[in-house]
Amino acid sequence: MNSAIMRCDRDAFYLASATRSRNSLFVPVMIAAATMFSHVAVAADDDSLTWNGITVYGVYDIGVAYQTHGTPLSQDWMVGLEYLISKNSNKSITSVAPNGLSQSRFGIKGTEEITDRLSFVFNAEMAFDPQSGNLADALKSLTHNNGVPLANQTSAGDSSLAGQFFSRQAYAGLSSPDFGTLTFGRHNTLLLDNIIKYDPMGGSYAFSIIGLSGTTAGMGDTEDARLDNSVKYVYSYDIFHAGALYQFGKTDSSPGEAWQGDVGFDYAGFSVDGLYGRKKDAIAAASLSAAQVTTLPIDSLAATISDNTSYTLDGSYTAGPYKAFVGYEHIKYENPSLPITAPFSGLGGYYFGVVNNNAFPTPKILQVSWAGLKYQLTKDWDITGAVYRYDQNSYGLVHCSNASAATCSGSEGVYSLMTDYRWTKRLDTYAGVMFSKVSDGLASGFLHTATADPMIGFRFKF
Repeated sequence: MNSAIMRCDRDAFYLASATRSRNSLFVPVMIAAATMFSHVAVAADDDSLTWNGITVYGVYDIGVAYQTHGTPLSQDWMVGLEYLISKNSNKSITSVAPNGLSQSRFGIKGTEEITDRLSFVFNAEMAFDPQSGNLADALKSLTHNNGVPLANQTSAGDSSLAGQFFSRQAYAGLSSPDFGTLTFGRHNTLLLDNIIKYDPMGGSYAFSIIGLSGTTAGMGDTEDARLDNSVKYVYSYDIFHAGALYQFGKTDSSPGEAWQGDVGFDYAGFSVDGLYGRKKDAIAAASLSAAQVTTLPIDSLAATISDNTSYTLDGSYTAGPYKAFVGYEHIKYENPSLPITAPFSGLGGYYFGVVNNNAFPTPKILQVSWAGLKYQLTKDWDITGAVYRYDQNSYGLVHCSNASAATCSGSEGVYSLMTDYRWTKRLDTYAGVMFSKVSDGLASGFLHTATADPMIGFRFKF
C-alpha cells in the first residue's frame, strides 16, 4: 500500500512539472498516468484503464506519406502534413505523416453516481503531435510562415487546437438516462459530432476534406469546431435524439456568441440528423504577408471576421456488411454585425495585428457535399471509398468565375480510398490514398492545383 502511495506521489510530481511547459508532449504525464492506473485497471469490467469510475485513454497515430505536390512537415500543426492541395503545395515529398486516421490525444474522463438515476460526468482531453511531442498548436504553425514565400513555407493551417493544455475538450456536468446530459466548459460542437458520425472516413485527416479542414465542422471557420465557455445539452428517447449548444462569447478566444440545434433519429439501419447553427464574430486566422511583417511582431497573425450561418442534413444506412453515407452543408458568410478592431488577443492567446471586417461585400455561400460507402470484408477488416466537394459562389464586388481572385466562384473535388485492418482491439494498420483538385476561385494564388497523397500508418488506442 505504501509503495502504491509513493508511486502516486511520484506521478503527481511528473504531472505538475509537465504543466509548466506549453509546447511539449508531456511524455511524463502519459507515463505517469499509465503507470498509476495500470496496477488498478483490473478493477474494471473491461480492460480499459479505469479505476473508481475514472478512465485514462489515448490514441497514437503515425505513418508515412508521399505527396505529388506537398509541403514540408510541421512540428506544431496537429495535421502535420497538408494532405489536401493547398496554396503553398509545391514539389513532391516523402515524409513521416502523423494523425492519418485519428488525432493523437490523451485524456481523462469519469462518472460519479449521485443517485440511481443521476451522475456527475467530466472529460478533459489534450491533442499532441506524435512526430514532435509538441502540443497541437495550429496558430503557431501559421506564425512560422509569416512573411515567407509560398515555395519556402512549411505545412500550416488554422484550427480550434491552439496550444491549450486541454485543447480538444474540457467539460463537466450532469447526466441522467431520463433527462439527458447537460455539461459546461469547452466542447466539441454538435456539428463536429455529426461530421465525425457521418463522414465515411470518420473525420480522418489523410483521407477526408471534412475531417482535415474544420471549415465544415466549424460552421465556416475551423476555430469554431470547438467552443470555450459553452453549454451543451443532449437528449435521446426511443429512436429520436436532439441537442442544443450555446456559447456566451465575450472572451478573448471567442468574442461572439454562438448557438446550434440538432434533431435526428436512428431506426432500422437508418440514421439521420439535421442541424442549424449561427456564430457571430467568427475568426479565421492567417499568416502575415511580407509587407505586414515589417510593421508587426513576427509572432502575430492576421484575422478575417464574419458572421456565419449554417444548416446541415446528413445520414447513413447500414445493411449487412455495407454502410452508406451522405451529407450536405450550406454555409453563409457575412460581414460581422459587431466588428472587431485590431489589435486583439485571440484563441490560444495569440496576437492579431491585422483584422479584416469587410471581406464579404456580398454574402459568400459555400456548399459542402459528400458521399461514401464502407464494406466490411471481415469483422476486423474493411474498405471505404468517399467523394467530397466544395462549391463556392462569386462574392466579390465584380462577378467572376476564374482564378483571378479568391472571391471568384470555384470548386474543389476530393476522392479517397482507404482500407483498415484491426490486429487487436487496440492496434490497427491502414493504407489509402486521397486525390484533391481545386479550380477557379478556390485555386486563386495556388502554386499547383492538384495532388495525390498515398499513405500507410498504424494507430494504437488505449
